[in-house]
Amino acid sequence: MSKLVLAYSGGLDTSYCAKYLSKEKGYEVHAVSVNTGGFSKEEIAQIGEKAQQLGAKSYTSLEAVNTFYDKVVKYLVFGNVLRNNTYPLSVSAERIVQAIEIVKYAKKIGAKYIAHGSTGAGNDQVRFDMIFQIMAPDIQIITPIRDHKLSREEEISYLKENGIAYSWEKAKYSINKGLWGTSVGGEETLTSDKPLPNSAYPSQATATAFKTIKLSFRKGELVALDDNVAHPVEVITKLQDLASQYAIGRDIHVGDTIIGIKGRVGFEAAAALITIKAHHLLEKHTLSKWQQFQKDQLGNFYGMLLHEGNYLDEVMRNIEAFLTDTQKNVSGDVFVSLHPYRFELDGISSEHDLMNASFGSYGEMNKGWTADDAKGFIKILSNPGKISNHVNNDHD
Repeated sequence: MSKLVLAYSGGLDTSYCAKYLSKEKGYEVHAVSVNTGGFSKEEIAQIGEKAQQLGAKSYTSLEAVNTFYDKVVKYLVFGNVLRNNTYPLSVSAERIVQAIEIVKYAKKIGAKYIAHGSTGAGNDQVRFDMIFQIMAPDIQIITPIRDHKLSREEEISYLKENGIAYSWEKAKYSINKGLWGTSVGGEETLTSDKPLPNSAYPSQATATAFKTIKLSFRKGELVALDDNVAHPVEVITKLQDLASQYAIGRDIHVGDTIIGIKGRVGFEAAAALITIKAHHLLEKHTLSKWQQFQKDQLGNFYGMLLHEGNYLDEVMRNIEAFLTDTQKNVSGDVFVSLHPYRFELDGISSEHDLMNASFGSYGEMNKGWTADDAKGFIKILSNPGKISNHVNNDHD
């Protein structure tokens, strides 16, 4: 029997794959899930039990939360990445790390095949296949759902015929949870005109009184919440637990999929949005205008390439090196107020704050130049406009 590693989540599609590939195709199926922040220990145990009931020879859960942060999330923060100025790449970023960990595992056990349960209509098929093909071109990719264009009903019928009587009742809303946020899909996101109802989101507003918190950054990384220093993953998790009580971080992202169609998805990402916005505010105080300008260009480019599965292109390492270098002085505290369904950035404190009163206060006074200095500066600054107006005489 040929070894096959199956990217396994425990859902309908991957359950069908586990049964079909072991029973009908005779593969030695090794089911693997990769935890990037979405699974509890209990859920992992249940997923493992199901995998073996479905015919998998083994089940392995790969812990990759810290890897996800170190390899991806850190740079999403450095780059203030929000796709279409909205979405913090909660799910698409996870898929890259999951694919890399799965292909590493396949190489480790000497598997000749890798399978996943993606359909032919989404982004994940591109992300998984690209990573697999680049890292392991000799390993064949098997995709039963995509290849056979299977419907949900056909998958359920096959599993029932083979004695798998799990409840496959489709949830009204699909939820995908990870360290950097939770995606929410439903019938409302299939059209352009309807919002998701309050009940669709996993977190509900239970806190009513506003609360002010302090987020501490060191060289761009979130290292403390209210002076409680910890690894950034722990701080992000604690921030999410706290802010979710206010139902902060809800929105709907509309974007262009890799395969060329428009897509719409809801999400809830309190910690991600607060962290990015707080980090961005700190950068406004500690970076030059040209640093900020170049970061905007490269941060958006990095997010687009990541979203579309191009993580292994060397340009990504180049951008990461640039983003890391920009963070040398991005250290300090950011004060944030939490309110039901929203948050406010109150201010910052940093020894690298370029809003230094010893040089002057905007709109108030200057200490580093005279009135004549200002007049001469403005006169020279206006020269290009004067010359253009004189030559072209096109300014009314």
